Amino acid sequence: MLELEHGFRIVDVHVELEPAETKRPRGIGGPEQIEREMRQAGIVEALAFAGDRDEEYLKANNAVARMAVERPMQALARINGVRDPGQSASARLRNVTRRRGDHHTSPEDIEQYGYEDRFVGFMIDPASDGLPEEAVLERLEDVGLPVLTYGGREFPPESIEETLLQYDFPLVVSHFGGYPLAKSLMAEAIDMLERHDECFLDTSFVRLRDPLERAIMEHPDRVLFGSGAPAAHPSVAVMEILTLDVPEDAMRKVFSKNATRLL
Repeated sequence: MLELEHGFRIVDVHVELEPAETKRPRGIGGPEQIEREMRQAGIVEALAFAGDRDEEYLKANNAVARMAVERPMQALARINGVRDPGQSASARLRNVTRRRGDHHTSPEDIEQYGYEDRFVGFMIDPASDGLPEEAVLERLEDVGLPVLTYGGREFPPESIEETLLQYDFPLVVSHFGGYPLAKSLMAEAIDMLERHDECFLDTSFVRLRDPLERAIMEHPDRVLFGSGAPAAHPSVAVMEILTLDVPEDAMRKVFSKNATRLL
């Protein structure tokens, strides 16, 4: 793909770095390839996190931090939890009896990650990894670094608001809270921005013009560019923003200013 020509400095807040070559889809997604595609798209810096694991994330997080060194990337520490993120009565009942295991993130892990220079924030995917317990979320609040969370049908805006947004740390909700392409959930996530000053949305896998333009026009300071690389090509994600009917100043905020201020 040819390099894009535009006058924007772009910061990408949503890149998955998979340390294990055998876990990369169809052999793609290595750090060299992602860095090359970032350069083609005009992305000057990215926030990167590990792919999902069934075990603890300590080794994967350390590997991502090493891969980010000497590249235009900064690492997010991926964390997990013991709680079912669902809001059903059965899920709430299961959560009463569940206890953190050795492979789950502890409050001490949060403190260690939070005060290391290698990590600039955290990443949570409750639908895949479970929701951290209250003690872990309280420690995230103490540390105060940004947290990226996956949002979608398995962890919709309502659940995000009832759990993570009860704590005082900057929260970036991926996919506008509506993965995959759930327009009604995206609308709910945009509505959340009115109620929570520390809530932000990233544009990864949104693909729909209406919610993108609505969010950027109504909340230009709260939308961050995310490519979703390597599953999505960064140049395609950039073009989706470049073709929106929004002011250039708002576009500049989405591409870099908002992320720079957050970090």
